[in-house]
Amino acid sequence: MGITKTEGFEIRVTEMAEILKALGHPARLAIMEHLAHSPSCICNDIVDELPLAQPTISRHLSELKRVNLIEGTIDGKNVCYCINHQTWSQVKEAIELISQTLSIDRECC
Repeated sequence: MGITKTEGFEIRVTEMAEILKALGHPARLAIMEHLAHSPSCICNDIVDELPLAQPTISRHLSELKRVNLIEGTIDGKNVCYCINHQTWSQVKEAIELISQTLSIDRECC
């Protein structure tokens, strides 16, 4: 893979690109969907829901946590994850901003 050029873009744009890139995997979308339907979640609950091994799910959780889409707390051997609502609100705002500027009536090409 080539290196993606990010110089010259606003920080908020590059940060949102990282978040959206993290959401660009079916497993991570499924994890976010699972967390959206749960007030909190222990990692093993997610393992029971997805057709992936626990180490794979842990890597996906790490990626979601890296971009602040989820938060986690450790209680003994249990790790409890939930959606970071502040970051999720920023994602929704960014998508809504793009959606509002697009005109359905506009023709392409």
